[in-house]
Amino acid sequence: MSKRDYYEVLGVTRNVSEAELKKSYRRLAMKYHPDRNPDDAEAEAQFKEVKEAYEVLSDSQKRAAYDQFGHAGVDPQAQAGGFGAGATSFSDIFGDVFGDIFGGGGGRASGSRAHRGSDLQYNLEITLEEAVFGVEKELEIPRLEVCDVCDGSGAAPGTKPETCSTCGGLGQVRMQQGFFSVQQTCPTCKGTGKEIKQPCPACYGEGRVQKHKKLRVKIPPGVDTGDRVRLTGEGEAGVHGGPSGDLYVQVRVKPHRIFEREGEDLYCEVPISFATATLGGELEAPTLDGRVNLRIPAETQTGKVFRIRGKGVKPVRGGAPGDLFCRVKIETPVNLNKEQKALLKQFSESLAKGGTKHSPQEHGWLDGVKGFFEELKSKFQA
Repeated sequence: MSKRDYYEVLGVTRNVSEAELKKSYRRLAMKYHPDRNPDDAEAEAQFKEVKEAYEVLSDSQKRAAYDQFGHAGVDPQAQAGGFGAGATSFSDIFGDVFGDIFGGGGGRASGSRAHRGSDLQYNLEITLEEAVFGVEKELEIPRLEVCDVCDGSGAAPGTKPETCSTCGGLGQVRMQQGFFSVQQTCPTCKGTGKEIKQPCPACYGEGRVQKHKKLRVKIPPGVDTGDRVRLTGEGEAGVHGGPSGDLYVQVRVKPHRIFEREGEDLYCEVPISFATATLGGELEAPTLDGRVNLRIPAETQTGKVFRIRGKGVKPVRGGAPGDLFCRVKIETPVNLNKEQKALLKQFSESLAKGGTKHSPQEHGWLDGVKGFFEELKSKFQA
């Protein structure tokens, strides 16, 4: 089955800004997140589709490639095809042909090339409190680092890489077939232009070795699931003296036992007794930085939402904090003894004498049900 357009997946236009793109992604990721949709395979598939689309469109280079070539422009398998191991673009394949005809340059390699190291991603789970107030974490990252024995050259101590005998140090070889001249990466030196006769015993000629490094990363206050913290230069070491890649710490906030978060706002459910709901009163409501007194008016109905301003989350990029919304849930008394049951029955009988004034919602609903069935009856009789 063909993939959907990434812009369609995120519900945005092709000229969408980075801010709007991220806003749409966060909304959809929160909607389809596996933690909110347990055992829902369809939601999980949609979450993965949204995540894949955002990873491409949030990267300027990948987005440009996608805008020009579609899914083929960002598909590693599609990019790997072609005329052989080293041919990845039109100029790689046909550059020498036009050079032979028009006298232009051939786009040849000029000796050993330095390559930037790969970027790394670390998935970090933190609590809601840590996300709201910020936290410093110690991470242990497996990565490729420059070999200490050969200082990254790949050659055994006392030796050094030699000019490749196959390509003469160009890193490229040319295959001539009739009119066409196809240039490819040298199979002997893999494009480096150098041969290692005596490989380093520590890295086996690679110039890099796998190590674990401990790092401390500061997670700023206000982050949310899907946010990334970038550590410049903490990715894998480059090849032949190239710069190191970056480390991206991907944040995931664990579900909280009391609060749910939507953007900068927090939500919680507060159970209250039947008596408190009827007569009114005060209770202590939880917030992430302490408790606050919440006044419950008399005759409060279940589902009533109380707003506590400024007790939500302060945005990671600054601005006023969000609010806390407390939804009241009236708890029905349980485990009553005979005396309590008798009192409750007596109380119910007393309410019944007042007619509809004590429970207008109940009687209004019953009147609606009665009218509904009368309408159905009249339709069948017609």
